Amino acid sequence: MDGNRQPCWPFSRNMPREEFMALLEGIYENSPWVAEHAWRTEPFEDIQSLHAALKQAVNGAEQPLQLSLIHAHPELAPDRAMQLTPASRSEQHAAGLDECDDARRHSLITLNRAYRERFGYPFIIAVRGHGPDSIIAAMKARLSRTKREERQEALDQINRIAWFRLNDRFGHSASRDQPIE
Repeated sequence: MDGNRQPCWPFSRNMPREEFMALLEGIYENSPWVAEHAWRTEPFEDIQSLHAALKQAVNGAEQPLQLSLIHAHPELAPDRAMQLTPASRSEQHAAGLDECDDARRHSLITLNRAYRERFGYPFIIAVRGHGPDSIIAAMKARLSRTKREERQEALDQINRIAWFRLNDRFGHSASRDQPIE
């Protein structure tokens, strides 16, 4: 595909729910309810309006549903790659998490455990643009946050992950690596 051409936008007005859900499968980790909530607000003229609707579905959901979304994400543990969805496996591989030396692997495992004990769910970060060292630094910094702050940060990171996945699947814009706010 020509790098300057936008791919054909597949989201048409009054798209059947099943077709919409199939196109967005895997954008939000094992959480099809996000796409289903967004489907009710179509039409989507572009990737930004689609992401905004998906983000609104996440941010407007009741806390138990938000927590189920957070829990649907895997820990950043390089020794557990077989339990990852294909998208998560690819993202963690790109960040070098499956090739950590023993010291970094030990730090990730220890910090994952401490984070889960403190907050009750896995540490979530959009790993694009990160490597093991910056992820470890973020884990350490975020352990000092309140539960409320960290729940919102986890949701923000999930929406950032979704932005990257949407762009990987449907967009080739200059802003593909910068999620909209």
